[in-house]
Amino acid sequence: MLTRRELATYFSRIRRATEDICQPLAIEDYVVQPILDVSPPKWHLGHTSWFYEALFLEPMRPDYRPFHPRYSYLFNSYYDSFGSRVERQRRGTLSRPTVEEVFAYRRHVDEQMLQLIEQVPEAQWEAFSNQLVLALNHEQQHQELLVTDLKFILGSNPLQPAYAPDRPLPAGWERRDVGEARWIEFPETVAEIGYRGSGFCYDNELPVHRELVGPFRLRNRLVTNGEFVAFIEDGGYRDFRFWLSDGWELVQRESWTAPLYWKNLDGEWYEYTLYGLKKLNPAAPVVHVTFYEAAAYAEWAGKRLPTEAEWELAARSVGQEAANGHFWEDGILHPLPVKGAEEGALLQMLGDAWEWTQSAYLPYPGYRRLPGPLGEYNGKFMVNQKVLRGGSLATPRDHIRISYRNFFQPEKNWQFTGFRLAESL
Repeated sequence: MLTRRELATYFSRIRRATEDICQPLAIEDYVVQPILDVSPPKWHLGHTSWFYEALFLEPMRPDYRPFHPRYSYLFNSYYDSFGSRVERQRRGTLSRPTVEEVFAYRRHVDEQMLQLIEQVPEAQWEAFSNQLVLALNHEQQHQELLVTDLKFILGSNPLQPAYAPDRPLPAGWERRDVGEARWIEFPETVAEIGYRGSGFCYDNELPVHRELVGPFRLRNRLVTNGEFVAFIEDGGYRDFRFWLSDGWELVQRESWTAPLYWKNLDGEWYEYTLYGLKKLNPAAPVVHVTFYEAAAYAEWAGKRLPTEAEWELAARSVGQEAANGHFWEDGILHPLPVKGAEEGALLQMLGDAWEWTQSAYLPYPGYRRLPGPLGEYNGKFMVNQKVLRGGSLATPRDHIRISYRNFFQPEKNWQFTGFRLAESL
């Protein structure tokens, strides 16, 4: 359990990290909302302050008065426990409060929360500390959303501006040789799945349970841009045989011909990145693909996507060594090609790109929702979604773990989503 000083330091670090992401922005960037899935940066800044106000300050401080009586309506996301809210698609219409006022709101909440950390009675400290750690992990999720939302906002602009124009391209950007992908084999086993540590985890990672995992093999690295180009050139987006029914309907309705952010200019592929529009690197991992595109590629290749149990079993076989990808703290704004590796090494299991699995997002056996508003956090979304594993370059490093279960609808692609291949033995 954290001490008061440790928790106050942790709180201040996470709050500062959110604002650091916004440092390169122009004031005009803060209100844009190109699509339903993307929230304006200003809304993220407000929501991640309202969350502490609603969960801690109002219920725990009888004398506390909200910073603004209507901010709960503006900055609630999906919590029915806290009443009505602005419709999600209208977040980009909110010219007020101003950006300056939202930052003032953040400063107010920070000051009040730091006071609360000092004042919570000892008898309530453990429960309070555990809930605040969850809230800080919630803000880290919004940090990742903020990065990927900003990419969509900037990438939708015809000028294709860079997020941080002064930031140089990282070492390894021009690497073109990643070698042949290798297959790592795993025998049949009964695996323990779920979070087994003593620190924080989300309720959807519990309880630990056993699953029979048949013999399989897993590609040692993510599928690359060059490998995905081969799928495109072989007519992958024009052949219904590779696609699930819903995916094929989307391909036809949306006229998909390539992953999000790809452009074919005079016969050459380019990709919009947070560094701006760049020539596609065939050795870099393919990202911003939907589950449908990943599954279609796997079908075309005669393989499949791994289950989440297979993925977790494989990641546990290498433990922390699996965290050889890039995270937000590394300052890398786009996945880089992997370096050559020893035979048998699993690469990029953590970091670089979220990995689609073929598993539906469902509760583990014995799962029970948390009581109150926190019960709305994961449990009510356990339908019509697919599980992703491993984190991405937009994920804070101390936010990810092997048992972490991300989830999105299969048509979503604005996150740094990639995939690797699997095969039954």
